[in-house]
Amino acid sequence: MNILVIGGGGREHCLVWKISRSPLVDKIYAAPGNAGISEIAECVDIDTSENNFDGLLKLAEDRKIDLTVVGPEAPLVDGIVDYFMSKGHKIFGPGKQAAAMEGSKVFAKELLQKHGIPGPNGIIFKKEDYDKAIDHIEKRSNFPLVVKADGLAAGKGVIIADDKSQAAEAVKDCLTKGKFGSSGDRIIIEDFLSGYEVSVLCLCDGQRIVPMTPAQDYKRIFDNDMGKNTGGMGSYSPVPMIEENTYRQILEKIIFPTGTAMAKENIEYKGILYAGILVSDGKPYLLEYNCRFGDPETQVVLPRLEDDLVPLLLGCVDGNLTGEKLKWDENKCICVVAASEGYPESSSRGNIIEGLDYYRGSDDIIIFHAGTKKENGSVVTDGGRILGVISKAGTFREVRDKVYSALKRIKFRGIQYRKDIAFKAERSD
Repeated sequence: MNILVIGGGGREHCLVWKISRSPLVDKIYAAPGNAGISEIAECVDIDTSENNFDGLLKLAEDRKIDLTVVGPEAPLVDGIVDYFMSKGHKIFGPGKQAAAMEGSKVFAKELLQKHGIPGPNGIIFKKEDYDKAIDHIEKRSNFPLVVKADGLAAGKGVIIADDKSQAAEAVKDCLTKGKFGSSGDRIIIEDFLSGYEVSVLCLCDGQRIVPMTPAQDYKRIFDNDMGKNTGGMGSYSPVPMIEENTYRQILEKIIFPTGTAMAKENIEYKGILYAGILVSDGKPYLLEYNCRFGDPETQVVLPRLEDDLVPLLLGCVDGNLTGEKLKWDENKCICVVAASEGYPESSSRGNIIEGLDYYRGSDDIIIFHAGTKKENGSVVTDGGRILGVISKAGTFREVRDKVYSALKRIKFRGIQYRKDIAFKAERSD
């Protein structure tokens, strides 16, 4: 079969890499792809920035695509699945109504509150409620608090405010300055919960939910969770701090009840439902849902998945996922993201990346490209997050040594990456 993967980041490179291992697959296309994806798939330079659904559909028809897999959230939120399905094409991902679980934090908050699914206490404010939002902040005595833009903001629409002035500035950025465009027309001001976060990606076929192995990501740009939020600077899996009882609570109190809640609201959810969970004092709370594979969590989950991914994707689309347990490699897996100079506020493009050839074809060190392209025979930077360096080993200490040794060989101007990915997980070795 022929498969088309939409997107061009590290998540999509990982998806293409995993899909390429399926004996069911004849040819993989990527739109637009990147320099790394081009090594294992045919990349088609097509504009996806404005949700060019007609162009993508024509591509699927011209290349006789049997299954389209959508990587990023924006086309899902804008309804690409509904559009492709209306034209008779198989496509992996939730429809527009279901994708609102990520596309609108307000929609998700209201639905989950209605059905009693545990999350931080929060209040919703609209653009015309600016004065009320500021008044709410002034009356608060407990900080930090969290300000969330309603819509998509490339992973940067959640602001943790340490005091009243930071909270007021975040509200102003959203409701009056338009920093996040229409995504900030509504906000949620939430209580801040202390604890640790974990990501649980789940396969959904409209009726069944099959959880994948948990992962943990690192959102802040600097070590020790300092600095601004990013799209993700690294991840690891499994997550040793999650005890069996806690994981069971996540499934029984959050994940499965969400499936029931959506069914009651006549929302059919097919694709990946990605839960961002915070565990505080042993109790799990839902922070947010995303409607697609996580980035960079996918880069440590799929390398540990021993099952063929393609039948699982088809099972979601066709509504016939089996209830069988997925099989997982017991090795530890780590991804460390190398970002460009200035990220997350800006990015540096066109800088030659050195050291990639050393790991070409390696099964031990895998490099998933994110913001890269080929230029004059070289691979150059082309975005904020540039590469994800991944490996597996029997202990976190061993795999950390392997990944960080590999990163010393990778060079481009202004390269920056965190040095503490999975450091705390070493305690479980």
